[in-house]
Parts: sequence; structure tokens; C-alpha cells
Amino acid sequence: MKGLRKALLIGMMLGVTVLGTVGCMNQLSNSSNDVLKVGAISFAGTLEPTENYFSWAVVRYGVGETLIKFDDHMNAKPWLASSWKQSDDKLTWTFTINDKVKFSNGNALTAEAVKASLERTFAKSKRAKTFFNYTEMTANGQELTIKTDKPYYNLPNLLGDPLFLVMDVTAEANGRDIAKEGPIGTGPYVVTSFTKERAELARNDNYWDGKPGFAKVEIPSINDANTRAMALQAGDVDMAVSIGPGEYGIFQNDKKFTIYEESSLRDVFVRMSQKGKLKNANLRAALIAGANRESYAKNLMKDTFIAGKAPLPPSIDYGFNQLRDPNKYNVERAKELLKREGYIDTNGDGIVDKEGENLVLDFYAYTSRPELPLYAEALQADYKKIGVDLQIKIIDYAVIDTLAQSGDYDMLISSVVTANTGQPVWFLKQYWGTGAEANGSGFSNPRFDELLALGESANDPLVRRNALINAQQLMLDDSIALFLGYPKINIVGNNNIDGIKISPSEYYIITKDLKRK
Repeated sequence: MKGLRKALLIGMMLGVTVLGTVGCMNQLSNSSNDVLKVGAISFAGTLEPTENYFSWAVVRYGVGETLIKFDDHMNAKPWLASSWKQSDDKLTWTFTINDKVKFSNGNALTAEAVKASLERTFAKSKRAKTFFNYTEMTANGQELTIKTDKPYYNLPNLLGDPLFLVMDVTAEANGRDIAKEGPIGTGPYVVTSFTKERAELARNDNYWDGKPGFAKVEIPSINDANTRAMALQAGDVDMAVSIGPGEYGIFQNDKKFTIYEESSLRDVFVRMSQKGKLKNANLRAALIAGANRESYAKNLMKDTFIAGKAPLPPSIDYGFNQLRDPNKYNVERAKELLKREGYIDTNGDGIVDKEGENLVLDFYAYTSRPELPLYAEALQADYKKIGVDLQIKIIDYAVIDTLAQSGDYDMLISSVVTANTGQPVWFLKQYWGTGAEANGSGFSNPRFDELLALGESANDPLVRRNALINAQQLMLDDSIALFLGYPKINIVGNNNIDGIKISPSEYYIITKDLKRK
């Protein structure tokens, strides 16, 4: 607990430093109405879109765009591709590239340019191959043809992931440092300066879809939710991404601001590594049963969350209500499961032990999502009731993937969009599929893999849906992970800013439509 509070205090001090920096920058920067200031959580270590999940930042902040765009129901709509079709062999897709589009440097967007960009992504990113594999890619004028190794019924959706944003690769060939300067994309804004703590953008005068609303955008990274709220209240930023539950009421009662929220596709869950103590299914079940998820949603998160149960949230139709939770909150059952495995408190110190060793678990969390430290502290308190000592360790978001892949943890809390391509099979496969790079937990189940394969490739949508429902039930029955809750995502904006919108995908934040009233 002391370690957590110390880490949060340091985070708030850093946040105040950032806030002070914002204020200084406000005095130095253009103070006209043509500047938009956006308070954001830590968004990227670099602007290289194939590194980590940094492509999300490039798309979120209006620099890069993809072939398709998701609507509010996660349906694929034309964006850089004006249309597409699948051939009768189910292996070949043809995309017609919008001939109105130019890159921010003025170069025309052609099928050859898209091909070169996608080839670069596959060459530099192992993650690209977790979406699909292609055997051939050809370009002819504005027609891009992709042949795949097997049928992918939803290839357009897959290409809507920010990883597949389209960039002008000739800029890199001519010496542009993509990591520091950002890719040359097709979005409404271009990068003028970037550090991990702050990004500055300028209007793309070559933008193909209308004049963007601001000449300049400033994005300070303000990780602490309280400091982000303070910056918005003080007028140091015009809008803030992801206001935490503790600050929600401030803006609900202030007529100068509007909260834009959406039921999300996001799942906050705790991975359990089966490479250590938690290879025992009864221990995992005890930890799940010992977590009061209904109370967390109602009291801790102030009804800005839905209580967790399954891998996929109720906002998408994959059987949430019909799934059976074998580990509902039950303190006595949790204690009984621990006792069944030989864990009892033999010395009266309040912690159960076995063969002279207390049950102490390392729990890793990061602070850039405001709800994660709150969940960590709540779990620590609940686990004391069942005699488990939870040691909270705060780590930087940038090392989450490395830690997750290694499996060198007992418990690791994550916040992940589950259906980032409109289809959730990728999420289940990436985090729990046998051999998946992000699956360091040690979980491997042939039946689970079979169900995911069916959910990925079956032509019949009912077969795909049922396969994923069954895969989730298998995970619940085997106590694979603790699913804490599903947040409503939000942006809070000053009422003098028009065009603010939050989408379920969380991809599109700084858009051409933002303008000052």
C-alpha cells in the first residue's frame, strides 16, 4: 500500500510539473483561437507505428489514417479505400484506393503507395502477422489486390487496426526519422515536434477531406487523472481524454463542460501467470471469488463501469448474459479453495501459508489508466480478507508487453480494447492462444485453440459467434483470468469546442471536425 501511494504521489508531482509546463507553454505559444490543447494520457514512446502499440497514437491524434474507418457499431466504412470486394475463391480481396487523397507532403495516394506501406508494416512488425498473412500483393493504378493464405471473411476490418495506417515510405527513404518526426500520413494534422511528454501538430494543408478546424494542436501528456482534471478546469487544455471516476462529478455539475461518453469495447482484467504459484486452478479460482467486482463497479468506479465476468464485454453480442460465472464473489468459498490446497494461517499473522511459506503474490499495475491503481488497492484490501498478501508493483506502461510475454509475474492488470477490428477473436487469440507472442501466461488448451480457429474462419456468423461463446466459457471454467470490469470511455471538453466525439474503438480523437465555436 505504501509503495502504491508513493508511486501515485510521484505521478501527481510529475503531473503538476507537466501542468506547470503547460502553463508556461501557453504563455509562449500562439494564444489565438486557432490552437487546440488536448490533455492526454501517456500515448507513445516514439512515433514509429510498428513499435509497440504506438500506431494508436498516430491515428488517434489525426496524423495517420487506414483503408477503412469504423462507425459506432464497429462496421467497416470507406476511408482511404473507397470500396472493396472479395473474389469467389475467398482468398483474394481488391481495394479501390480513393483518388482524392494526398499525403501531407502533397504526394498522391496510389495503390502502389498503399502496397509499399503495408509491406513495410509486415516487414517491421511481428504483430501484423497475428491479423492475417498474405501470399501476394499487387498494385495497378488505384486497385490494390491482396491474396491471403486462407479465407479471412473480415479482412477490411483487420486493415482498420491503426497498425495498418498508410504512410508515405518514400519520406523515410529520403531521410525522415519516423520515430522522432512521425510518419508522413494522410490525416488532418502533421507532427511538428514530439517527445514522450508532449506532441505538437500543425494543420495539414493538403488534407483531402476538408479544412481541419485548427492551425495548431498541442498535446501534453498528463498521466495523473487528477492533474488532467485540474488542467481542464484551469483552462490549460480545451479537452481531456479519459477523466477518472474520482473526477467525474466535477464536470457533471459544471455547465462550462460536456462529458462525451460511450459504452466501450474495453476490458480491464488481471492476467494470471501459470508459470509460478498460480498454475494451481483452485488458487486462481480463489482469487477470482475473493474479488468483489460488483462493489468495485458501483462504489469504487461510481457506476462508470459494468462489473466484470467474462473476457468480452456486454457491449458486443458474444453471449455475456448466458455465460456462467463459476467464481462469483464468495469470501468463504475462496477461503475453502485455499484450504483445499493446503493454505491455512498456521502462525496467526493473517496470511495463509503452506510448508512455512506465506502466500505472497506480486501484482503489477501501471498508472496511465486512472482506474488501474484503484482496482489494485481494492484487490489488495479484499485479498487480506482471505489471507493473501498482494504486493503491488507500479511499472511503466512501455514495459507491459515485455513483462506479459515473459510470464515473469503472478498477476498483471491490463486494460485492453477487445474488439479493435470489430471482431474479438484477435483479442482472445493474442492473449491466450497457444504460442501467441503476448501470451506469456503459460495457458495452452487445444480445444480453446480450435474454437478460436472456428471463430476466425467460419463463413457462418452464427458458428463464429457460438465458437467464441464456448471459448469464453472454457476460460471461465478453468479460472484463466480475473475480469474486473468494462468502463465507459470518455472525453470531457470545454463547451466552446465543437465536434468532440468518442467512438467505441477509441481510435479517432483529434479529427478534422474539431473547431472552436
